[in-house]
Amino acid sequence: NAPIAEDFIVGTANGMTRYRDDIRVVVEGAEFADYFWPAMEQLIECTHDYWRTKGQFSPAIVIRLASGGYIQGGLYHSQNLEGTFTTLPGLRVVMPAFADDAVGLMRTAIRSRGTTMYLEPKFLYNYRPTSSAMPPEDYLVPFGKARVRRQGTDATIVTFGTAVHWSLKAAETLAQEGKSIEVIDLRSLAPWDKELVFESVRRTGRCIVAHEDKVTGGFGGEIAASIGQELFRYLDAPVARVGSKDTPVGFAKTLEVATLLSPDDIEQAVRTTLAF
Repeated sequence: NAPIAEDFIVGTANGMTRYRDDIRVVVEGAEFADYFWPAMEQLIECTHDYWRTKGQFSPAIVIRLASGGYIQGGLYHSQNLEGTFTTLPGLRVVMPAFADDAVGLMRTAIRSRGTTMYLEPKFLYNYRPTSSAMPPEDYLVPFGKARVRRQGTDATIVTFGTAVHWSLKAAETLAQEGKSIEVIDLRSLAPWDKELVFESVRRTGRCIVAHEDKVTGGFGGEIAASIGQELFRYLDAPVARVGSKDTPVGFAKTLEVATLLSPDDIEQAVRTTLAF
């Protein structure tokens, strides 16, 4: 136990990468994403360095953050920060939902110049469906490349993190009623895979964006806006967004369940979109 030191940790990481261009720093001491707010000033400096040095320097840092809820952690162990991080130019943001992708994204992040926010959904640490055998040494997941987790023809769910698993559950339930739902796991948010998402939405004509973060200000708004602007003529229904409630997450299990995104929330959003 110690005072919150994230500001010092991130600033130190930036300084250490300045010794040599081949130095890579992985920050694990930032711990929970909920405690990262004091480090925002140093993170902003990391995002500016490449631009203000005309490409001569870019802090090669990977910042691991245990993100999100579903662990009955209350106010300070349930927050999602990707909606904030993705607004910062010069910053990469990734969030794996399966163990093999976690390895592949980590390898890519460490081998790359620049700063990567590597967000690890807390709930998935002990969620068995994420497990996989250790991928081979050459397994890498490129930035900005999504993955189709389930193929479908009636609607597309675009999602990431824990919400990938809730989306798959919802899609399975709907499949029993003859509804074919495609589920896309973004894996990388900045950059994100517009090409794959757009190709899917053109085929299905309907899209639901699902994430654990609050709907207001969540990264899903960027996805929905891009689809609405560039694919309007392909849509048979408005792009739907579904996420957690606009309120802090309570410690009591009943409050957490009432606040955070659930498979039922996604299922209902899909049904509404299909019925439009």
